[in-house]
Amino acid sequence: MSTGDADPAAGDDEGPGLYVESTIIMTTVRLVAPFILTFALFIMFHGADSPGGGFQGGVIAGSVVVMLAFAYGIDSTRQWLDVRVVSALASGGVFAFVGIGLGAMALGGQFLQYAEFEALFGHAIKYAIELVELGIGAIVAAVAIGLFFLLAAGFDGVAEGDSS
Repeated sequence: MSTGDADPAAGDDEGPGLYVESTIIMTTVRLVAPFILTFALFIMFHGADSPGGGFQGGVIAGSVVVMLAFAYGIDSTRQWLDVRVVSALASGGVFAFVGIGLGAMALGGQFLQYAEFEALFGHAIKYAIELVELGIGAIVAAVAIGLFFLLAAGFDGVAEGDSS
């Protein structure tokens, strides 16, 4: 490969992309990603009792997908993680959050008044808080993943469609 092939200003679309395959990075990410995702779930579950919560855990879970994209390439990660999965993650988070809130209202309380669930079963307050934290984490992870893929797509479509 000559130096002219690697010049991005040369104007050819056949030049090398931004992704460079590295066996070390791919193996490291493959080994570390499950532990980081487990840590994200730990942060989400323990958000009511200790520092952390849905937002922090969601950002960590979203960063796992970003890490996979850096290791395996953005296009292959985008093909692997369908947009419907990201949409379902965000929608499921919203449904969990709203479902717990409206469930408390259906039992005669206010929105997200967890004490109303105590009449149904023991420790309901803790479980309701954890479900809300998981819902928030799912929403934040989906937004982080979606923003990453939007930014990774670049602004070429905006520049081509702009007539000024």
